[in-house]
Amino acid sequence: MSGETIQITYREAVRAAIREALDRDPRVFLMGEDVGRYGGCYAVSQGLYDDYGPARIRDTPLSECGFTGAGIGAALGGMWPIVEIMTVNFSLLALDQIVNNAATIRHMSGGQFHVPVVIRMATGAGKQLAAQHSHSLETWYAHVPGLKVAAPATLEDARGMLWTALTDPDPVILFEHVMLYNRAGTLAADASAVPITGAAVRRAGTDVSLITYGGCLFKTLEAAAQLAAADIAAEVIDLRSLRPLDDATLMASVAKTHRAVIIDEGWRSGSLAAEVSARIMEQAFWELDAPVGRVCSAEVPIPYPKHLEDAAVPQVPAIVAAAKATLGQ
Repeated sequence: MSGETIQITYREAVRAAIREALDRDPRVFLMGEDVGRYGGCYAVSQGLYDDYGPARIRDTPLSECGFTGAGIGAALGGMWPIVEIMTVNFSLLALDQIVNNAATIRHMSGGQFHVPVVIRMATGAGKQLAAQHSHSLETWYAHVPGLKVAAPATLEDARGMLWTALTDPDPVILFEHVMLYNRAGTLAADASAVPITGAAVRRAGTDVSLITYGGCLFKTLEAAAQLAAADIAAEVIDLRSLRPLDDATLMASVAKTHRAVIIDEGWRSGSLAAEVSARIMEQAFWELDAPVGRVCSAEVPIPYPKHLEDAAVPQVPAIVAAAKATLGQ
């Protein structure tokens, strides 16, 4: 019934999206390491193997290059595969398949072939998984023409982006931050597809624009609440789509607040934050009353010890301080 809500976690929202896709179209199947009998490294696919069987929930060998290539081939053959890569760090083993094949085939075939593959991968730090499992490399993929890249942060986006991505004729990468999987809240019982393009204003404000995505969204919203207690009205923009970026929403916000801080769990050098900052300077320089600020991860491999891991990635106090700095405080 319309208007009803359910209590759900981010993990369950992604699982519900996969179930819906499997039920809606026989071309959809899920493949990846441990997605079947084990139920997924982050328990996203738990129970799907029993309900849909090994033909549609496919455990793969430990070969990201191999099974990602198989997913791209299946998409070329008319299927709608969901390829799960356990962590963004492991996706580097499949860079050739993603960047040299999936992203280029439509262009190189003159539009004769499409690659409707969705590649889901966990990203980010916070669970003490050390340097080979904890980095935020979203900007590497957002750099590549031919790919669409999105980072669902809310329950609505986790539930709704997958179907939109599957029905897109081009390859789509969905980044799921590891610290969001346990996040719980309410979701409309009849929640449906949402766009994989366009930023969202998560909190309105007039003093400074806080621009972020993925796992940093809720830290940024907490920072905005603390700023509000100091009579600073921060506007929070959730990028949602990392390629293409929604320049119009960003520039409209900066034109209103005249200050901007970008919060990005990637490293500062060559980061997505750097790209957003450059676009603001190119398109809204005369609107700015202060230099664009950035809060990024420290330029180190993500440490294992909890206190060092926390120190290496953006946290609420650093966001608050960066916002106040744009106001000369």
